[in-house]
Amino acid sequence: MKQNSKTKAFTLSEMIIVLILTSIVVGLAFSVLSLVQKHMSSIQENYNNTTVLNKLETALWLDFNRYNRIVFDTLENELKFVTALDSVSYKFHENYIIKGQDTFNITLENKVFYFVTETVEDGRIDALKLETTKVLQNQQLFVFKQNDASTFMK
Repeated sequence: MKQNSKTKAFTLSEMIIVLILTSIVVGLAFSVLSLVQKHMSSIQENYNNTTVLNKLETALWLDFNRYNRIVFDTLENELKFVTALDSVSYKFHENYIIKGQDTFNITLENKVFYFVTETVEDGRIDALKLETTKVLQNQQLFVFKQNDASTFMK
């Protein structure tokens, strides 16, 4: 009687092919994961930038409609909202805007101030247009207030 001493197993070349195919699949998976992480971080950054811009717009709209006198000081680079009882100021810096204890991390490309549809450099205003840099896709923010008769009285 002859015994069969041959053991069933994979050959060395079959194992090498399996390892090569596995390494290719793992490499593709890591490259796709890297792309997804980059996209997620850019989406998060865009969301954060838009949120900061929306918060600034909301704060400006509230202050424009809450205060009856709005003045921009070119020397101080400061926007002041004034009533008989209270005042609030926005200080414009190169890369951010400060309102009290709030800081809006927004870099502005351009800011234009208006009073009764005329562009002004300094003094009383009733509207403003802010334009962001390319980081925020050059978004524009326009805020205004309706003037009443007391605005034109001295």
